[in-house]
Amino acid sequence: MKLLLTSAGIHNPTIQDALVELLGKPIAESTALVIPTAIYPFRGGQFASYRMITGNGPSHLADLGWKSLGVLELSVLPSIEEDAWMPTVREADALLFWGGDPLFLANWMRRSGLADLLPTLRPEAVYVGVSAGSIAATSTFVETYTEQPRGTDGPLKSEDIVFTTPEGDLHRLLVTGEGAGLVDFAVIPHFEHPDHTDASLANAEKWAAHIPAPTYAIDDDSAIKVVDGTVEVVSEGQWKLFTP
Repeated sequence: MKLLLTSAGIHNPTIQDALVELLGKPIAESTALVIPTAIYPFRGGQFASYRMITGNGPSHLADLGWKSLGVLELSVLPSIEEDAWMPTVREADALLFWGGDPLFLANWMRRSGLADLLPTLRPEAVYVGVSAGSIAATSTFVETYTEQPRGTDGPLKSEDIVFTTPEGDLHRLLVTGEGAGLVDFAVIPHFEHPDHTDASLANAEKWAAHIPAPTYAIDDDSAIKVVDGTVEVVSEGQWKLFTP
């Protein structure tokens, strides 16, 4: 399958053009499934999920004029028959993975069986990631937390790291996780965003130093397009590649 990994969704015409190119047809002729699972560990995630699905959230994803749009909630999949959901996933033109907690999302991608299914999807299908949805597509990633995260399987490697912010030092746990392994690089979203000070240039360098793979830091106006292993950054903003 093809991938379009974004920081904040289809944020500008350049990223939207890249999506249409990957789909191989207009969005109005394409079907999509939106996966809101990653947002639920956050307070108010239920309301944020509704706003995103109805096209009233900050990320342009569900409101692009799809021919048809469904919701795929990963946490319910282990309790239902595979025949009830796998054919729908196989037939979709695009899978839209929203943001939130990448560890939580990656965990449910494995537990639901979706992580194993994704590499078998038809070549023209498109994985669209937003923030955590982009992070979870990778093999190995890191994310920052204020405390040890819960609700994930397996032991987690974590270490203290200090980020520099305008308000002073920001102490965080940097937790290493395992994603779906669809790409062999890592992603740091919200690069240089004023509301995500741990992703400033100086802090992204510290973050990337803990990842044993090439790491793309992308801002909300940038995206990473992957077709047959070929990686291309499309951008109206700023991005940076860190090599291990």
